[in-house]
Amino acid sequence: MLESRLPTRMMALRKPVSAPKKTSGAARAAASRPELERKHDPVRTQHDILEVATEEFARDGLAGARVDTIAARTRTSKRMIYYYFSSKEGLYLAVLERAYAQMRAAERELDLVRLPPREAIRRLVQYQFDYEEAHPELARLVSIENIHDGVHVAKSETIQKLNVSVIEMLAAILKRGRREGIFHTAIDAIDLHLLIIAPCFYRISNHHTFGTLFGRDLLAPAVRARHRRMFADSIVGYLEGTPKAAAPRARAAQNGRPRKAR
Repeated sequence: MLESRLPTRMMALRKPVSAPKKTSGAARAAASRPELERKHDPVRTQHDILEVATEEFARDGLAGARVDTIAARTRTSKRMIYYYFSSKEGLYLAVLERAYAQMRAAERELDLVRLPPREAIRRLVQYQFDYEEAHPELARLVSIENIHDGVHVAKSETIQKLNVSVIEMLAAILKRGRREGIFHTAIDAIDLHLLIIAPCFYRISNHHTFGTLFGRDLLAPAVRARHRRMFADSIVGYLEGTPKAAAPRARAAQNGRPRKAR
């Protein structure tokens, strides 16, 4: 009778504790199977490591990201990561190279050389706008690399070769546009590249601070649509140049001397 009146918690304490189960050979083999599978599939293993490392480096930077965490998330080991990428910095550089390679690969699919010059530039601006938004980790990685003065990018021939392609493409589009009498502004391909990526990068890298300071959500659908059109219109308009008849009037206004109407 007394036992029946004991509180449930006390009854639970009186239950015998079962001995821990011994791990069988089959269980140990099952636990090690993912590691064995990865050893036999190095391409998949490296892909998974780079996916997770991209997230870790983009969030915590080169100094803050932990190889232990990357190994745990990918169910690999630090030794395996170092086997493929030599070091933490080697892994970080591989992440950067992969990020640039993916952006340039998607860019090539636009096949801009077959489009009329004006449309090609508009399409490229819109592509850059969309890509930066779809891959915010890229803006973070680039910002982190700039904190390190770009020393890792400077070591990478891969990244430097990748970025030659976009400059060559822009130079070809500018040449066609001038030959066809569409573009009149004197600008080289590198400056044009800067003009395109700067606003697209900024709206992603700074959207938190900009939104807080000015009360405008840069990612809101209506704002996004307006800016996507505005960036493209501005850059295409700049390349087309000021009509000759309006040029003297524009220069006079810029110098603070309104031109008299005739």
